[in-house]
Amino acid sequence: MNTPLLRSAELRAIETHHTAASPPLMERAGRAAARFALEHFGRGRVLVCAGPGNNGGDGFVMARELARAGVPVSIHFDADPARLPSDAAAAYQACRATSAEFCGAAPTGRFSLAVDALFGIGLTRPITGGYGGLIARINAFAGPVLALDIPSGLDSDTGRALGATVRATHTLSFIGGKPGLYTLDGPDHCGEVSVANLDLRLDPFSGAVLCIDDFRAQLVPRARNTHKGSFGSLAIIGGASGMTGAALLAARAGLKLGAGRVFVGLLQELAVDPGQPELMLRSADVALAHATTAVVGPGLGNSDAAVQILRRVASADFPLLLDADALNLLAAHPVLARHIARRIAVTLMTPHPAEAARLLATSTEAVQADRVAVALELAQRFKAHVALKGCGTLVAHPDGQWRINTSGNPGLASGGSGDVLAGMAGALLAQGWPPAAALAAAVHLHGAAADTLVVTGDGPIGIAASELIPIARKLLNRLIANA
Repeated sequence: MNTPLLRSAELRAIETHHTAASPPLMERAGRAAARFALEHFGRGRVLVCAGPGNNGGDGFVMARELARAGVPVSIHFDADPARLPSDAAAAYQACRATSAEFCGAAPTGRFSLAVDALFGIGLTRPITGGYGGLIARINAFAGPVLALDIPSGLDSDTGRALGATVRATHTLSFIGGKPGLYTLDGPDHCGEVSVANLDLRLDPFSGAVLCIDDFRAQLVPRARNTHKGSFGSLAIIGGASGMTGAALLAARAGLKLGAGRVFVGLLQELAVDPGQPELMLRSADVALAHATTAVVGPGLGNSDAAVQILRRVASADFPLLLDADALNLLAAHPVLARHIARRIAVTLMTPHPAEAARLLATSTEAVQADRVAVALELAQRFKAHVALKGCGTLVAHPDGQWRINTSGNPGLASGGSGDVLAGMAGALLAQGWPPAAALAAAVHLHGAAADTLVVTGDGPIGIAASELIPIARKLLNRLIANA
């Protein structure tokens, strides 16, 4: 089941709607945090670091509940209680009536758990001064660190680390997940993420963690009475001089992920792929003439011939995935980009941040500053299904739905990895999968294959893109068998 991902504006609206909830949301959050701590970390001494806002209020409620349960609790709080928001002030007063110990300076002694309740989703500027020093001490703690809602210092919408940022071993997110937990710097700071929905029933949401439910309907065994034509003809177009490997990697991935026939339209002539002789190497024109789906871009280059290929596929009536140099050419040829945006047939795009920046005439830093917004903008501008690659790949669709993928690891940061992803998605498209499902499954399997290599001790260092292909095939077959 999808975990909903809520941006700060959506969360504020939910909080406003439930202002009169009984019990109040702060009570629910603090109690949920206390239960989580007891279930996961036992009854040893707990240090709660509480901040000057509502996140601190969550910490006070948690500390109160732990103290009432007989757990020894110390609270580091050096803000002015008179300036706390009303709910947090009430939680502070209730906590003072328990056995919890309040400390203005960093308490001494040993703790079994440190709790980060300093700053929540409202933080928009870097943490400095005394709180920066406190975060450094939290990060030096040898035991588990539980962040309430989001690690302090992390932008909940974007995943940017705003200066000093807590590195938690566990994060308990309230109401729903936050996109910042799953993308950019978030995965390096949040540890294991859990969600406490606080017994709220959410309206339909546009964002979620990508999961198998996003493509489960396509996980059906093949009928016995089939032939290669039943599974589509995939054309991989690219492979200019010195870059044939990119096209061949995409083509091998397309073949192993189930496309019935794979034609490789190389700009650099090559007689055969000796590592995969099943591939049919043709000119780009011949490959496209046979295609029911095409992937254009791996190793395509920026020649006049490459531009002509893009002009041809812009009006094609079959599904089209654009990657790598195809995206760079669109950025350099605005008229061609407009033709792609007006396509009637399905379009997919798989940019990395620098390619996305070129498409939007901005900087890579601006793309990374708000990956959700950028992925959605690309999907709208090109009427395309978009996978913005990177830590926590963003999958966005023209209807405004978006997902963040959680599979994968740094081993994917190697040459050819994106070409493999493009070929995998192209293969699923060729087999008739709906575009949203094809892109979700390809992104998930691509990351899961890298995760498998880590489990077996073959990664993350030194993972070669070609190693992902047979593992992704095995994972897909296993999912279908177990569906």
